[in-house]
Amino acid sequence: MPAYYLEVAVVLLGLVLLMLEAFSSASDKRFVGHLALGGLGAVFLALFVVNPTPGTSPFWQFYTADSLALTYKGIALVCTMLVLILGLDYIPVLEKYTARIGGRSAWGEFFCLPVFICAGLMWMASAIDLTSIFVSLELVTIAFYIMVTFMRRNVGSLEAGVKYLILGALSTGFLVYGFTWLYGITGQTSLMGIADKLDSGTVARAPALFSFALILVALAFKVGAVPLHFWIPDVYQGAPTPITAFLSVGSKAAGFIVATRLLAPYLGADSLSPTATAILLSLACATLLVGNFAAIPQTNFKRLLAYSSISHAGFLVLALASGASGGFGLLPSQIVAFYMAAYLCMTLLAFAVLVVVSRVTGSDELSAFNGLHQRSPLLAFALTVAMASLAGVPLTVGFLGKFFVFGAAAAHQLWLPLGFAVVGAATGFYYYLKVLRNMYWNPPASSPATAIPLAPLTKWAMVLLIAATLVFGVYPQPLLHFLR
Repeated sequence: MPAYYLEVAVVLLGLVLLMLEAFSSASDKRFVGHLALGGLGAVFLALFVVNPTPGTSPFWQFYTADSLALTYKGIALVCTMLVLILGLDYIPVLEKYTARIGGRSAWGEFFCLPVFICAGLMWMASAIDLTSIFVSLELVTIAFYIMVTFMRRNVGSLEAGVKYLILGALSTGFLVYGFTWLYGITGQTSLMGIADKLDSGTVARAPALFSFALILVALAFKVGAVPLHFWIPDVYQGAPTPITAFLSVGSKAAGFIVATRLLAPYLGADSLSPTATAILLSLACATLLVGNFAAIPQTNFKRLLAYSSISHAGFLVLALASGASGGFGLLPSQIVAFYMAAYLCMTLLAFAVLVVVSRVTGSDELSAFNGLHQRSPLLAFALTVAMASLAGVPLTVGFLGKFFVFGAAAAHQLWLPLGFAVVGAATGFYYYLKVLRNMYWNPPASSPATAIPLAPLTKWAMVLLIAATLVFGVYPQPLLHFLR
């Protein structure tokens, strides 16, 4: 089966779900979420039987099915399924902040649009032409504009949507302008043709670096790197929590696969590589400092995870800039992909706990987690694992992700950026592990502590994420084998 059948299947699934949601007379639209989960699960299983061999048609000039693309398709599918599970737990909040039309709930689209976002993310993973990159990117971005503002009766959600829309449009303008310059100096839209042209030495250095700067500004917005990071805390706090999780993992993964492919021609050209690498390393150092130090005073858990997302972008940019060979037998692109898979496990686990706690307490503040181990030992243990992995505690998958990044930087003697990374990782221990103080040391708000109920689907999702975070931290070979 050709790899592009996966995207076709996901788009068809989204259309079917939209029709069912629109014409169903049921007052409760939970069935849409369950159908979406089943359909995406089937597509994920099909991922392991696709034929990655490119065909002979011109279509394959725009599309690739290499191991990197398949890995990011898997990340997109798993992330979307977990977000849908979080969405099913988030329905009481959606009921509160969305209107009812004719006695029926109006949140059914909340389980349809993520399917189209997933299709865009999967297409971005395989896009190897400027046109296909832009079209898939806009499919994802436009759907995210809608999802961020989905809670129309919540001022924070509307504010987050406006900020995301304005700054997203601005970054898209930079991206298109960068693409225009790149096409103008190379005469190519194919990334392979662009790489050959830049490496040939026939392209003037100044306009090539100018196009690099324009594209990098847009990519910095997409991945949440300094200086285009300032939208993240407000948008993460105001958006519905499942969509915040989707932005944090799915959008970041898509941004980094595009960055991996778009920056490769610049990093591979002898005349451009030193300058491009120096710019990326400076960006990584600034992102590591801002993300980690700004997270320290945060008292809102969503904002803390927002600055955490910025700091992890710094580690990922450092991996991209760590040379052509990476380290430990892994290419920089493979280290980034492994880190993103690790980031998916630990971040979505943290957001899963947040969805349950905020639904019960009505708050995203760190104080809402006071005495959590008395109210729900499973939630407390899950959040402990997530925070430990995000901090990089050994025997977790987050530790291995950072270890690969540090090893790649050390292998290329990038001692100054490595020092920034070590400082950032050490700082992370403070603000991640202070969440444990609230859970285990601070008393619960109510006495005696009220137990927190868990839906079976949410419970099993948490158990699987805990297992993945711990197992891949000790035995990462399955992930590494898939990457290779």
